[in-house]
Amino acid sequence: MNERQTASVDVVSDVVCPWCYLGQKRLEKAAASLSDIDVMISWRPFQLDPTIPPGGRDRKQYMMAKFGSEERIREIHARIEPLGEAEGIDFAFDAIKVSPNTIDAHRVIRWAASAEPGVQNAVVKRLFSLYFEEGRNIGDPAVLTSAARDAGMDAAVVETMLATDADREAVETEVATASRMGITGVPCFLLENRYAVMGAQDTETLADAIRQVAAEKAKASPNQSVAS
Repeated sequence: MNERQTASVDVVSDVVCPWCYLGQKRLEKAAASLSDIDVMISWRPFQLDPTIPPGGRDRKQYMMAKFGSEERIREIHARIEPLGEAEGIDFAFDAIKVSPNTIDAHRVIRWAASAEPGVQNAVVKRLFSLYFEEGRNIGDPAVLTSAARDAGMDAAVVETMLATDADREAVETEVATASRMGITGVPCFLLENRYAVMGAQDTETLADAIRQVAAEKAKASPNQSVAS
C-alpha cells in the first residue's frame, strides 16, 4: 500500500503585498500538482508598513510619497499586472483608494486558523481579492467581517472581537519574530519550519521545494507517513 507524504508550508505574508497574492496563487497551484503529498498551508503575519494609522492613508498620496512620481508607480503596476493575469488575478490598482494598516486583517487571519480546515486559506484569498481586484478597504472592520463570513467564519464573533484588542499583541509579536528571523521581504515560504524560499517563486520551483522537503521528512520519519 502506498504511503502519502506530508509537508507543512508557513507563508509569511502581508495582504497588501501584490507579490504575496501572486505567491498565494502559485503555491495553490503547486500544492494541487503534488497529488501524492498532503500540503498543509498556514499564514503568518508581516506588515510592510506598520506606521500606517488605524484609519489608513490616502492611497494616491501614500504611493506618491513612497515612489516619487506617477510615472514610477505606473511602471511598477505595469510590471505586475501581466504576471497577475497569468495567475488569474485581475489587478485593479486604480480602484484602491485607501492604503490600510493590516493589523486587524492579520487578527482575522489568525482567528481563521482555529476554524475548519481550509478556512484560513479562504480568508486570505478573499482579502487579497477584495483589496487588489475590488479596491476595498481591508482595514475597515465591516469589510473584514464580510470577508470572514464569506470564508465560513462566524461573522458575529469576528465583529465582536474586532471591536476589542484581542490578539493584537500576539500578532505584533509574530511580526517582530519574522523580523528577528531576518525576513525583510515577503512572501517568504517556510517549509517544515526548516527551509525558507524567498519571494514569489514560480509554481514549479515551489512544487520542487515542497517535494524535496516531503521526501526528506518521510525518509527521516517513515512511521509518521499516513497510509492511503
